[in-house]
Amino acid sequence: MGSGVRDHWFEDLADHLGGAYLRYSFTKGTRQEVDFLVEVLGLEPGSRVLDVGCGPGRHAHELGRRGIVVHGVDISQRFIEIARCEAPDGVTFERADARALAFDAEFDAVISLCQGAFGLADGGREGDHGAPVDPDGAVLDGMARALRPGGRLAMSAFSAYFQVRWLDPEMASFDAQRGVNHERTVIKDESGTDAEVDLWTTCFTPRELRLMVAAAGLDLERLHSVRPGEYAANDADIDHEEFLVVARRP
Repeated sequence: MGSGVRDHWFEDLADHLGGAYLRYSFTKGTRQEVDFLVEVLGLEPGSRVLDVGCGPGRHAHELGRRGIVVHGVDISQRFIEIARCEAPDGVTFERADARALAFDAEFDAVISLCQGAFGLADGGREGDHGAPVDPDGAVLDGMARALRPGGRLAMSAFSAYFQVRWLDPEMASFDAQRGVNHERTVIKDESGTDAEVDLWTTCFTPRELRLMVAAAGLDLERLHSVRPGEYAANDADIDHEEFLVVARRP
């Protein structure tokens, strides 16, 4: 995979995956997820949305097909190149580090889904070049700044409850001090070639998410338990893989 200094550990993984990322089952519920988000975020044709950690652009493309103007950012140049292919009118992409977003009150809504950026910074793991002390907090702060007053954020985060409940010590380890799950796994590229990689996912509790949202200057509107392709207004529980936060900039 890649060589030299990288800005984030995810870049080598994305370089290997390429378009094969879209073969994974968790990417198959895009339309249902966007249906739910359009409603809870109050989106309509012409709304401006920032997609942080957009990956190959599946949510941005689906929003764009509905007449919504989307700008997607991702740390992976490989994913950005894929996302630009056949992008609908009004949908643009650029490589950017979600820990250092430069947008200021430009968007009606900001989304960060499926651990696209928030939760992938490993809580400040040594080795990520230039990572701030609290990278997940930095990602959230940048997304909050990108919203215009009255704009809404939708952000998914992996559930610490679910991870600990279903932890398989033979497959993964959970760092309780940092709330980080580490997994050594094999991924395939578009031709089926395997690569063994490390995955670090920061996991959160609802209380922690509420505190982080408030610290970023946002008002929490919803906090639901969800899983990919099954976004719904569920109360927080220990049975779903993710929490979905919806918050508003005053």
